[in-house]
Amino acid sequence: LPKCAECGVNADVEKHLELGKKLLAAGQLADALSQFHAAVDGDPDNYIAYYRRATVFLAMGKSKAALPDLTKVIQLKMDFTAARLQRGHLLLKQGKLDEAEDDFKKVLKSNPSENEEKEAQSQLIKSDEMQRLRSQALNAFGSGDYTAAIAFLDKILEVCVWDAELRELRAECFIKEGEPRKAISDLKAASKLKNDNTEAFYKISTLYYQLGDHELSLSEVRECLKLDQDHKRCFAHYKQVKKLNKLIESAEELIRDGRYTDATSKYESVMKTEPSIAEYTIRSKERICHCFSKDEKPVEAIRVCSEVLQMEPDNVNALKDRAEAYLIEEMYDEAIQDYETAQEHNENDQQIREGLEKAQRLLKQSQKRDYYKILGVKRNAKKQEIIKAYRKLALQWHPDNFQNEEEKKKAEKKFIDIAAAKEVLSDPEMRKKFDDGEDPLDAESQQGGGGNPFHRSWNSWQGFNPFSSGGPFRFKFHFN
Repeated sequence: LPKCAECGVNADVEKHLELGKKLLAAGQLADALSQFHAAVDGDPDNYIAYYRRATVFLAMGKSKAALPDLTKVIQLKMDFTAARLQRGHLLLKQGKLDEAEDDFKKVLKSNPSENEEKEAQSQLIKSDEMQRLRSQALNAFGSGDYTAAIAFLDKILEVCVWDAELRELRAECFIKEGEPRKAISDLKAASKLKNDNTEAFYKISTLYYQLGDHELSLSEVRECLKLDQDHKRCFAHYKQVKKLNKLIESAEELIRDGRYTDATSKYESVMKTEPSIAEYTIRSKERICHCFSKDEKPVEAIRVCSEVLQMEPDNVNALKDRAEAYLIEEMYDEAIQDYETAQEHNENDQQIREGLEKAQRLLKQSQKRDYYKILGVKRNAKKQEIIKAYRKLALQWHPDNFQNEEEKKKAEKKFIDIAAAKEVLSDPEMRKKFDDGEDPLDAESQQGGGGNPFHRSWNSWQGFNPFSSGGPFRFKFHFN
């Protein structure tokens, strides 16, 4: 009975092996793997079951899982040269050169086929070359010649692609050579190749932090703490990054809400929180420049944007924000220059294109009649300021105040301009047109429009009282 039971088990194992083989040939790897799992469970001493399962793991790119199966095959059948050769390949990729060489030498001693012998000899030569290159890389690193060390490590890692230690060494070389992003790439690979690699996550986080990428820094340091919540350096770094991240997120939310003064204060706190890394100072000043520009504080915006552009002459955001500030200050040539520089670096930015066109229109307009200049107010003046300036000037230049004929004519022209300026700037729609570089009272800029309602003689304004509620100017003014 026991013998018959054993026959039944063997039959089931053979069935799993045969079905798994067919599924593997058909490329159905997951299903094939299930069959080989069942075969191994049914007969833990069946080397064919382990070997075929290892083959599936390799086809799935799971070399770590394949290695123990190949080792088990060799333990069960010492002269299985195909398994030993395959394990030698994996060990070579992992950078375990001594172990790989041992496998290749044993293949040569175990009566291999002609192809196996040729392959083992070829791999031994390759492994010997890797040993030499590794020694040269370590010597170069030790003597501080990081460029040479990188060159040697590049060659080794083409073969030993899964060697975590060599990737970490090359990352150190990249850091010394001032190439942090390349270092991050190697450290990310090392964090996957080596289990519980808290050191790699810590270094990746600090590198992202130094590059100014606080969000990715926070994400990576959290991975470190998932592996070891008591990791002292990761925890200390986590607290610093989290504090900075919170300040920046809060500042950006304030900007979205249009609370530019509060946002500026937050970004000043960012610079105080991290004064040693220039990237945070530059990015903070860039956003403060943006806040001043949006808050229509042109003098402050120009000052801070210029500080950013001294450090980063091609900073498109600072160029755009300074250009907007220049427009408020009526410095049209400077605005055009900033927009043109920004456009050189970002041709497809619609905001830059529209800003440049607006600046060019305003420059052309400034050479004609400028309603802001007529009233003596800034471009960002509030409506109350416009009305106040208008009343003062209208009173001053009312033609009835002048007796001399020449002075009266000059006053008439001045009064009409003052009235026109008030009409345009106190009407939101007309003011927007004028701010966009189009004179709503100029027949030339009104495509297909009628004549200028203010291009008429003083007679049509006689009897007009700038402080009455009659006529086209609808407002009341009460004296105490």
